[in-house]
Amino acid sequence: MTTRFLFSISCFSLALNVAIASAQSTTNHQIEQTPPIKLGTSGSSANDASLLFCCAGTIGSAVLYDGALHILSNNHVLARSGRARVAEKTIQPGLVDNNCSAAANVVGHFIGDVVPLGTANVDAGLSLARAGMVDETGAILDIGVPCTEIQTPTIGLPVIKSGRTTGTTTDNITTIDLTVSVRYRKGCGSGRRFVENYSNQIATGVMAAAGDSGSLLLSNDGAPKPVGLLYAGSSTMVVFNPIQDVVDAFSNGRHTFSFVGIQCDTLTTAKFATPATAELEKVQRLKAKHERALFMHPGVLGVGVGAAENNPLQPAIVIYLETPDGGPMPHDLPADINGTELRVIFTDSIEAL
Repeated sequence: MTTRFLFSISCFSLALNVAIASAQSTTNHQIEQTPPIKLGTSGSSANDASLLFCCAGTIGSAVLYDGALHILSNNHVLARSGRARVAEKTIQPGLVDNNCSAAANVVGHFIGDVVPLGTANVDAGLSLARAGMVDETGAILDIGVPCTEIQTPTIGLPVIKSGRTTGTTTDNITTIDLTVSVRYRKGCGSGRRFVENYSNQIATGVMAAAGDSGSLLLSNDGAPKPVGLLYAGSSTMVVFNPIQDVVDAFSNGRHTFSFVGIQCDTLTTAKFATPATAELEKVQRLKAKHERALFMHPGVLGVGVGAAENNPLQPAIVIYLETPDGGPMPHDLPADINGTELRVIFTDSIEAL
């Protein structure tokens, strides 16, 4: 999350110093809106501050949880990584965009740590929307009203998101079935560091920065269907929970959970290059067989499945490799595994945004 010194007008930001893919936003996602607010905007717990810092993320989308309107974001944004108390105020804009003051739109109240970090393979949290404060159509800044139907992530799928820091950006899904280690801080801008491990995640190129956590990833092929929930990244990639995993996490225990929006099943979607299903499943089995051995190589932070570097129709095993100087390739990593390309993407630490 973006952080800021409490007693200074200068901003200490964790934003990544990289080019953002296809930035299209013309809307300031960090200003205070006139209610009812649209989603994809700056937001935080009113309590997300420490002695030196205050924080903000993105309140990304509107959902119905047990029939009531809620705001969906990350656990580390709304639940403060498990430190929040029931009924904490959710504000818009977040503290970092309001001079660290909680005197902002109170748009919701935290409902409790329903899905604690490390329990359901997702980083997700909910806030009960305050009456009249959140757009009941589910409209997202620059994107509009999303579809209610969710979409399975596919390699090459064009995607779009609207978030606090980088606004509206587009890219393509580069990796699925990603096993990855993500670093967190226990407090806002300070506190103990800890690591959570996730499996079956989605990755794109760089389409976000610190403060964009909580953004909803949508398909950008003609029907904006929920695909993932943004929560982490590095200087070379961004990581999302698959949206089906988020739905499953909140539906556990006979609860109901669905996205607010419009039905889109009749909309025509564009075709895109993606590996054939049979070939993809073969590489996924190969990845599962060799994943543990690949993680034993120093610097490997993630292992997944994507497209070959020079052929979008050919699946490959993808590894995200942290090296002190961005290269060169370690001598003990093979170029392929049983004839399947091993594609290496250099990265720095993968951290909660």
